[in-house]
Amino acid sequence: MVVIQNSKYLDFLSTLGIEGAHPGGINLTKEIFKRENINRHSRILDVGCGAGQTAAYLSYRYGAKVTGIDINPTMVDKAERRVKKNRLPVKIMQGSVENIPLPDHHFDFIISESVLSFVNKPRALEEIFRLLKNGGRFIAIEHTINQRLKKTEETEIKNFYGFPSLSTEKDWLDLLKRAGFAHCRIQEHTSIHSVPNFHFPNVMEPELYEIMEKHIDFLFKYKGRLDYRIYSCTK
Repeated sequence: MVVIQNSKYLDFLSTLGIEGAHPGGINLTKEIFKRENINRHSRILDVGCGAGQTAAYLSYRYGAKVTGIDINPTMVDKAERRVKKNRLPVKIMQGSVENIPLPDHHFDFIISESVLSFVNKPRALEEIFRLLKNGGRFIAIEHTINQRLKKTEETEIKNFYGFPSLSTEKDWLDLLKRAGFAHCRIQEHTSIHSVPNFHFPNVMEPELYEIMEKHIDFLFKYKGRLDYRIYSCTK
């Protein structure tokens, strides 16, 4: 199993079980899937499913056959508890998006919500392409820089979030095309947002507060430069 490099930010998310932390949150996810042709026969894979919020929603709303995979055991446990509590037939797996033990051409849709930025992008996209049926759809909400940053700024961002690299819109498009995807549509962020769900413990370690404050500082410091896009492609 490939392990995501050290990321204080991901540790923060998993420790607090934060849901909907990806750009735009669950409300953006809901809006995106309104435009897709999903039904109870659709097979959907949520890579980096976290606590299972999106996977559970897709199963409940559309009756689709949903699978979620995440490398973090804490998030996997939370996702499994969610689907069990809500009696949803969602399959949750622990594993890496870079090496998914599932058959070729298996899914109609694959979604990635702020996941590929943390892993080996070419390898992950190769796996996603392999798993999609011909004509299948890949949808990604991913961090995107609007302009090249200073080396010190890039290092600061990569060290905190655990990003192996930072990608521009063109970088992402090149990666998607090299993986084999066609008809890629790119959307800039919209006015749709939602507030992440926090599950604060009675006693929280000071380091977690520091990580949360650092993340908020980065949102302001790199506003307009560290952004995100919605990428939707067809195999």
